[in-house]
Amino acid sequence: VQLQASGGGMVQAGGSLRLSCAASETILRTDISLNAIGWFRQAPGKSRELVATLTSSGGTHYVDAVKGRFTISADLAKNTVYLQMSRLEPGDTGVYYCADVQKWRRGSVEWGQGTQVTVSS
Repeated sequence: VQLQASGGGMVQAGGSLRLSCAASETILRTDISLNAIGWFRQAPGKSRELVATLTSSGGTHYVDAVKGRFTISADLAKNTVYLQMSRLEPGDTGVYYCADVQKWRRGSVEWGQGTQVTVSS
């Protein structure tokens, strides 16, 4: 399954953006291998981190830094996962990627270009 992130841009602190992750095939079903998708970000000079996860059972998980500000969701009819980002902070600046969480845990993700988010103060 190919996953493509989009929707990034430049925004002032306090603003909002919605990122989209379009999948080439069916996702987030319990009977298929891709049953957890995550949004990752890589800030300048830092390693890539997982910031939000959505599972096929509808479970979500967020890193503390984004709790209450980011929301991960999916439109399964469109094979698309979203990351709604609100009250953005300069520390949210980075390249955002979406990926299969289980592949990430195995270290086997082939990272695409991601989408750049820049938050100015």
